[in-house]
Parts: sequence; structure tokens; C-alpha cells
Amino acid sequence: MIENLRPYDVEYLTNLSQEQLREFALEHTPSIGVTAQGNLNKVSRNKARMARFTFVIAPESDDALYSAKTMPRDQADVLIAAQKEYILGKGKLIELQAFLGLGPRAVPVQWLYTMEGANIAGMQSILGFPTSDVLKDGEAFAPEFRVVYTPDHVPDSPGGQAILVDLENYTTYIMGPDYFGESKKAALRMLNDLTFQQGGLTLHAGAKAVKIGDTSVTMTIMGLSGTGKTTTTFSKQGDVAQPIQDDMVTLWPHGELSITENGCFAKTFGLTEETEPVIYRGTMSREAWLENAYTDTDGVLDFFKDELTADEVAGCRQTLIDTNAPADNVDKYIAGDASLNDVTNDAGTPDDGWDFVKWTQNGRSIIPMSSVEDAADLTAIPPVKSMGILNRDEGRDAATPGILRFKSPEQAAGYFMLGETTKTSAAGKDTGKTRSPFTQPFFPRAFGLQAGRFRELAATMSDVGLWMMNTGYVGGSVKEVAADQAFKVKIRHSSAMLEALITEKIAWTEDPDFGYLVVDLDAPENAALLEKVPAEILRPVTFFEKAGRMDEYRAWVAAMKSERRTFLEKFDVDADIIAATTNDA
Repeated sequence: MIENLRPYDVEYLTNLSQEQLREFALEHTPSIGVTAQGNLNKVSRNKARMARFTFVIAPESDDALYSAKTMPRDQADVLIAAQKEYILGKGKLIELQAFLGLGPRAVPVQWLYTMEGANIAGMQSILGFPTSDVLKDGEAFAPEFRVVYTPDHVPDSPGGQAILVDLENYTTYIMGPDYFGESKKAALRMLNDLTFQQGGLTLHAGAKAVKIGDTSVTMTIMGLSGTGKTTTTFSKQGDVAQPIQDDMVTLWPHGELSITENGCFAKTFGLTEETEPVIYRGTMSREAWLENAYTDTDGVLDFFKDELTADEVAGCRQTLIDTNAPADNVDKYIAGDASLNDVTNDAGTPDDGWDFVKWTQNGRSIIPMSSVEDAADLTAIPPVKSMGILNRDEGRDAATPGILRFKSPEQAAGYFMLGETTKTSAAGKDTGKTRSPFTQPFFPRAFGLQAGRFRELAATMSDVGLWMMNTGYVGGSVKEVAADQAFKVKIRHSSAMLEALITEKIAWTEDPDFGYLVVDLDAPENAALLEKVPAEILRPVTFFEKAGRMDEYRAWVAAMKSERRTFLEKFDVDADIIAATTNDA
């Protein structure tokens, strides 16, 4: 528990209203504007979290105990003292007192921001549960965690940024980044540690309440950024699903689930009312906050903006320069002295110093649960009965089945530990397939601990269904789909597969290569599903057979088994979990 509620001798502005935070953001936050819908949109210097500048405060000798880099306490204390001087010089802090979650598992958190972080405070206050929802009359707020955030303080450290995680005192100090995700994940990272110590496992997962017959149960959906976790969580399968959470939940023995946030943090690139109506309508409401969404000079949002013309760059010139685009390069582009082709490579990736010619696809909206249509009752979460992971497979060797079911907790633990997907814009310039343990870059201790803990918890939930879904492609990517040489897993396909899964209307058969269960294309029970989802998506091997590309498929199988084994061994995962994952005898 945090002992000193007022660690700095400054004025505290505590639990401000949304209107007050909007006013302060417009007054103190750089590069923020009002959209045509009336909500606020901040263009940040950072377009994603800065993992390379994140350190756990611990001796270097303890590196193996943590997933992040470590920094000795004496070195961290120098940076923390400089941040304190910055705060004292500012003279004011915005203080948010709120909870992660509801009920007896709720964790009290104190967030502290200097005034330029008013927009971040506004976003965080949406996601935090107010003290009135948790505390009893007369009960004092006593925080378990503290987050200290100074977006415009430049620390004397590489990159001019530092995120210092003090797990001994459950305090995180954020210096330099101006991206909301650092605030959100700071508390959730500490929650990962606390719940693990208490016997649970916090998952990077959305959750929805679903009905199977007359019984209400909870489904969790894990996935890295860009896999469609939020989209899947907030999409409907007929009338049988209600969203609970979009990002993180904690699993406890016997299927108990505790929640974390009172809203949703959604990607906005490609957002339409037709494909994602709940997220779209929530995003377009005045109550939502936006970050890194594109607006024209009239404040009109464009969720499909990618390449910028010279005129569009001219329209947001000052914002681009204020968010670290080189002024000389910006002016050359505006003047026509450099074209898009001149400053991007063959893959369309901008050269260093020219990132501004393509608008980030990692735009975000922060939506209160009160704006989420048909949300579940967060005070009465049904037990977990279905747990899945999303893999946005892409490329010529993309061969992950549209939907599959794991045969055992060990097999599921292996695939959850792999956290496979294809990198998207949220990962920066890097592309290609990636793996992240439990899709969970926020677990601060050694990553391999998660696989063992999940198996322990699964042993208490014998009737839980464990599955994986491909939300990307089969046999290619955008270009191949346009040429009818590959398949795209569309949102309607995902919804149909999930509805069949949760209503238990799929007949399964064992995959001969990996041992997990896949849709039996010959079973009469699957005829309705095959009318909605192509066989090539349900069983990608049929696509490769028809295309005469079985050599590619066999090479993919061999590569996946080898790479998965190597990855799991790197994290000291138990041998039986590895064997179940690679289907080795």
C-alpha cells in the first residue's frame, strides 16, 4: 500500500470532471484539437508505447527474473529526483483516484500528471472506476499503486524518455512519452505482478458474456494489437454476446474472472459503422477521447488516411513539426522538392525522418462503457467457460485454420505462450510474423511463468473450451486477395465461426500435423458454417492442395514446429507443454 498520499509539495487537483479535464487539455496539452464531432484529438510525439525505454528497478544480477530491462536503484533514483524537481517547478498535479476493477478484487490506483498531461488524465479517468463505485460510505481511499506521469519532462537518459517500474513499492514513473498507452499500461503492468503473487493470471484479453442455451458464461479473447481483439469482443454473434472488457482481465481458480477497466481503448484505422458499429458510434460521441486520429483542417475525421499529399501536410504542418517531424523535410515535401516515392522504399515504408508522409495507423479512441451499446453487467460476471487467442496470420505461408480447438490445457498453454501473429502498424516499422508470450508485453516477471500458472488454473476448470482463431489471411495478403490468389478472413467470417463455436455447433476432427481439432469439412453438422465461411479458411490445407502449393504448406508445417519449439524452450516452458504444442510423440 502507498503510504504517503501527497508525495510532492504542490497543489493537487483531484478527481476533476470530464469537462474540467477537457478545458485543461485545450489550455495545457500541445497538439490537441476539437474534431467536428466535438471530441478532443491529441496528436502525440510517440505513436506507440516505448518498450525499449522501460526498466524494472532491480539489480542487473536479477535480469533473468524480469521480462523488461533492469536499472539499478541508485541510477533510477537520480532520474526520479530530477522528475520530482520538474514537478515542484510546475507547482500543480492533476490527481486521479480510481480503481482497476470492481468488487472485492478491485485495486485502488493513484495517477498523478503534470498539467500538459491533462488529456491523458481525461482518458484515464474514463477507464478507471470511480471511488464511489467501490468504497463504502466513510471509507478512505488508500492506493495500492501509484503512477507519476510527466509528458514534457525530458530525463537525462537514452532517447530522452524513461519508464521506471518500481515493483517493490508498486510505483511507476513515466518521463518523456506523451502517449496514453503508457499511463494505461503502467497500472496494468503492476496489476499483472500483484495478481500473479496472489495466485491469478492477468491476461491481455477482451471478454464477452455469451449465452449457451439458458446459461450465461464468459468468453475471453486474447490477442496482440492489430489481431482484432477489440473488434471481436465488441462484435455480436446474433443476440448471444455482450461485451465485458476489451483489453485486460484476470483469471482466478475455478473460472472466476475479475475486470480492470470502465471503458474501451480501440484502434480507429479502418473504422466504419458498418463493420464495427459499437466502436464507431462510441468513437464518434463527444464523450470519447481520440489520439492520433487524422482530421482535416475542418476537424473532419478520416479513419482511412494513409499517405499524405503535400497540401495535407501543409494543413497540419505545425502539428507535425511539434511532434518531432524534421521541419526541413516537412517544408521540402510541401514545396514538392521531395515526393512520396522519393522518401519511401519498395514496401512503402518511409525513410528515417520522413515518417510524417504516412499517417499512423495506430490511431485510438477511448470510449466509456456507458457509450458501449448492450454492455454486460460488470457487477455480475459469469464464470469463464471459453478461452481463445487470435492469430492474424498473413503472407504466402499463412496457413492457420480459421478456427481450431485445443485438446488439452497443455496444448492451449503452449499456443497462448507463443502469442503468434503478424506485426501491424502498432509495432512501428517492423513487419512479419512475431511471437509474444500470452500476447502479454506487460507481464513484468519472467515470461515463462505464465504457461505454468495457466496450466494450474486450467486444472481447476475442466469444462472450459480452449481455441484459436485466424483473423488475417490464408495463402497471401492484400495483393493476393485482390488477384483471387488468397483468402481474407473477414469480420463476418469471424462472427460466424465464433457463433458456431459458442453454440457448440461444430463437428471437429484432429489435424494430422499439429494434433489440435479443426472443422470436419465432411461432417453434415458443419454445412451451415460452410455456407458462411469458405472451406479454404476453415481448413487452409485445402487451399494449398487446390493451388498446387503443398510444398509450401509442408515447409510451413516444418518451420512452425521448429520455431515454436525453439521459442518455448527459450522461456523454460515445461517439456509436456512443448510436446503438446508441436504434436511430438
